[in-house]
Amino acid sequence: MNRTAWLLILCVGVSTAAFVGYRELVAPRLAGKPQESNQKSDSEHGHSNAEKWEGFVKLTPAQIQAAGIEVAPVTGGKLLKEIIVPGRVTINADKQAKIVPRLSGAVVRINKRLGEAVVESDVLAVLESREIADAKAEFLAARRAEELAKSVLDRNEKMWKDKIIPEKDLIASRNAHQHTLIKLDLAHQRLHTMGLSEAEIDALPASADESTFRFYEIRSPIAGRVTARNVLLGQAVTTDKDIFTVAELSTVWIELAVAPGDLPFAKEGQEVRVYSGSREASAKVVALSPVIDLDTRSAKAIAELDNASGDWKLGDFVSARLMAGEQEVKLLVQREALQTVKGKKVVFVSGRGGFTVRSVTTGREDSRNVEVLNGLDFSETIAIANTFTLKAEAGKSEAEHDR
Repeated sequence: MNRTAWLLILCVGVSTAAFVGYRELVAPRLAGKPQESNQKSDSEHGHSNAEKWEGFVKLTPAQIQAAGIEVAPVTGGKLLKEIIVPGRVTINADKQAKIVPRLSGAVVRINKRLGEAVVESDVLAVLESREIADAKAEFLAARRAEELAKSVLDRNEKMWKDKIIPEKDLIASRNAHQHTLIKLDLAHQRLHTMGLSEAEIDALPASADESTFRFYEIRSPIAGRVTARNVLLGQAVTTDKDIFTVAELSTVWIELAVAPGDLPFAKEGQEVRVYSGSREASAKVVALSPVIDLDTRSAKAIAELDNASGDWKLGDFVSARLMAGEQEVKLLVQREALQTVKGKKVVFVSGRGGFTVRSVTTGREDSRNVEVLNGLDFSETIAIANTFTLKAEAGKSEAEHDR
C-alpha cells in the first residue's frame, strides 16, 4: 500500500474519533447545561410562589368589613377555673301568680288562651256563682238599711232639739244606725275578699240590671303571660285549685344541681355562665339550698337570668359554669381567634393589607379564652371574630397554588 493511501486512512480515522468524542463528551454537556439552568429556574420560581402564599391572606378593608372580621390587640388576662353543672329553665317564682277562684261557680266565659299576654287586672275568665249574687244582694240590702237608719237618726236629732221626743229615743236611733253601719261594713269587706275592687262595689247601687250580679270576673293580679290554664268552658270550679298561672318572663330562674363536693364554689351573688346549644348568657345566683336532695344527691342553686329577648324557654335543659377561681396569664386570645390549618393551631395577624397566618403554641384554657405560650407578641393585632372566613381564604390560596 503506497504512502498516499496510508495518509488517507489516517485522516479518516482522526475525523471519526473527533466526531465520536464530540458526541459522547462535549455535546451532552452543552445540551445539559441550559436544561439544568431551566430546571433550577422553575424550582426557584415554585419556591418563591410557595413563600408568597404561605402564611398570608390578602384582603381589602372593604372585604374585611363585609366578612364581619373583627380585630383586637393581644393582651394578658385571667383564665377562669370553672365547674360545669346541669340546670333547667324555670319560672321566676317571685314574678308569677297562681290564680285560684275565691268562690265556687261554673265557667261561662274564658277570655285568655295559653301563652297569651295579659296586663294587670285583665279579665281571664267569668264564673256564674250564686255566692257572689248573694253577697252583692246582701251589700245592697245593708246599704239601704243604713240609709234608712241614717234618715231616722237625722229626724230624731231634730225632734230632740225641738224637745218633741225624749233623749232615749235619740239614743235608740243612734244605736240602730251604728248597727246598720256595722252590717254594711261587713258586707262591703265580704265583696272585697271575693276580689271586687272599690270601684266595682261603688257601682253596684247604680246598676240597672241585677241579673248581672251572679257573674264573677277572675282577674290577673300581675302583667305577664298565661303559662298554665286548667279550666274549660262550663266546668265547675272550687276554691281549692288554681285555674290559671300568669308569669312575667322578662327574667327566668335556672335551677342548678350542684354536687356536694362543688358546694364550696357556689355562693349567693356569684356570676354563672349559662349555655344551651349556641345560646350563652350570664346569670347570678340568688338562692342556695342548704339541703341535699336524697334522690339526686345534689343541692339546688337558683340563678336569675335576664330573658327580655324571650330566647330562654321554660323547661329547657342547660349547662352552667360556676367560677371556681382565676389564673393570671401573660398572653391569651379568644377561642374564636384560633383556627386549625394543616393540623396546627394558628391565628391571623393583621397588617400589610391582609392577615398573616401565624402558628402558635397554646397552653391552659377556659370556656372563652386560650393561653398563648409561643408565636405571638404582646399588643400584636389579630382577628378575633369570623376567622373561619380567613381560614377559607387561606384554603383557596393553597388550592390555587397546588394547581
